[in-house]
Amino acid sequence: MTIAGSDSGGGAGIQADLKTFSALGVFGASAITAVTAQNSMRVGAVHLIPAEMVAAQIEAVFADLPVSSVKIGMLGHADVIAAVAKSLAQHSASGIVLDPVLIATSGARLLPKEALDALVTLLLPRTRLLTPNLPEAAALTNSPIAMNEAAMITQARALLAMGTRAVLVKGGHGAGSQSIDLLVDADGVTRFASERLDVGEFHGGGCIFSSAIAACLARGWPLGTAIAHAKHFIARTIAAAPGHDLGFGARLLNPDRRTE
Repeated sequence: MTIAGSDSGGGAGIQADLKTFSALGVFGASAITAVTAQNSMRVGAVHLIPAEMVAAQIEAVFADLPVSSVKIGMLGHADVIAAVAKSLAQHSASGIVLDPVLIATSGARLLPKEALDALVTLLLPRTRLLTPNLPEAAALTNSPIAMNEAAMITQARALLAMGTRAVLVKGGHGAGSQSIDLLVDADGVTRFASERLDVGEFHGGGCIFSSAIAACLARGWPLGTAIAHAKHFIARTIAAAPGHDLGFGARLLNPDRRTE
């Protein structure tokens, strides 16, 4: 199940999540937290869904389907965060992958600063895996953006102290010939590396990566295996991304079975 915002351009959010679930062979359900007027260039408008409607969607899914993992993306505001946390607690939801969507690729802020406290206090303690990129990890820990792996580990451990069971700090915004992601949990630090692809700016990568991890967890895979497979999947998706003849802004990604 994905709990996230809708992207009218199809490159991120609910649309990207459901495409990813399908590509990885799991059935996807959803609860929409916001409707955005969005494309590869910008977020033009955001309509937040009332918290009670978000909760009703979650209830409808859990009442009928055997939910084995949950991906959480854009939440929009503190009331929705509270409703999501309460609903997931009521259903003892497991396999929660939280992608802390704070700012869109275009630069639009998608979660008000005042809602960060609710995210940390209400959702992190229920989370199996938190997947911040470098700017998000910095914002959540009130730190400068990590410039090396030691700083990434320090921020991940600060996030572990907030209650999440594991943190995957994603290095896609970093520099160097490799894209390094670091998994930090009670067992230590695990390093995931892949070649950094020179394809320019792209849209939806974080959504697809976290959804791929959730899909692999739904298939019963251990966390490390799920992350490794998801990293391979997102790398192939980026490499296969259409050129700039599709959209005028950031490159759009299109996960499908051929990229697994």
